[in-house]
Amino acid sequence: MGWGILRSMRKPVLFAFAGALLATCVSCAAPDRQAVTIKGSDTMVALGQQWAEIYMQQHAGSTIQVTGGGSGTGIAALINGTTQICQASRAMTTSEKELVQRRRNAGAFEIPVALDALAIYLNKENPVDHLNTEEVGRIFRGEVTNWNEVGGPDMEIVLYGRENSSGTYVYFKEHVLANSDFADRYQPLPGTAAVINAVMKDPAGIGYGGIGSASDVKTAAIAKDAASAPVQPTMENVYNNSYPLSRPLFWYTAGIPRGANKQVIDWVLSVDGQKVVADVGYYPLPLKETP
Repeated sequence: MGWGILRSMRKPVLFAFAGALLATCVSCAAPDRQAVTIKGSDTMVALGQQWAEIYMQQHAGSTIQVTGGGSGTGIAALINGTTQICQASRAMTTSEKELVQRRRNAGAFEIPVALDALAIYLNKENPVDHLNTEEVGRIFRGEVTNWNEVGGPDMEIVLYGRENSSGTYVYFKEHVLANSDFADRYQPLPGTAAVINAVMKDPAGIGYGGIGSASDVKTAAIAKDAASAPVQPTMENVYNNSYPLSRPLFWYTAGIPRGANKQVIDWVLSVDGQKVVADVGYYPLPLKETP
């Protein structure tokens, strides 16, 4: 069995991460004791830390260091050579890939490692339980300012979200705001945990972030448009492409992974590694028979 490639999200996408990555028999080689550094997405930091902890338990003598800071921070670290693996909750841009090539003399190698539903967080006291993507966009652009405009109580909406170094911020701005600006009263916070904490304490609050972080808040069902039925951000709905804010989560390396980096990546893409994805609260890559 091998972990397949998600071929479509809201529209057909093909993620090619080099079949040769898993084809080499890493167990045939002597263990590589080199320390592996992983940096980037705050959405993925808990997942990366759990992968690292379990991998090091299973592979005596291995060392993996995981830090957050946001996808943009991880991408910058990959470009300047201060991390071996970048975690990103968005795809790298063409210009970022060109910088990797220029600075590292190697192409940016993209590896989808998990799936995520970008969830819309609401306070548990808020009676609103579903929205459509247009409504969410209008709320965060500041065009809708009171919950009574979307079927809720007469209460001014308070906006929470991520800073602009976050891949989740970039994804949300592109896919929900259509690259429009956030409202002036939008409150950027340093990490998904901070967004969760703010919405949890504020009955008027709304925020966004990865499904794996959605504890102590309510996640709204989301409809693609006003004519569509709202859909919960479940694994089934991500797999069947009915949840409109589904996305892959990535690892990036400069050049094809080798040595200790490759061994860690192969394990992350294995059944054991993908089980960790589910345990943390994200969604494993679809399982697919391999020839």
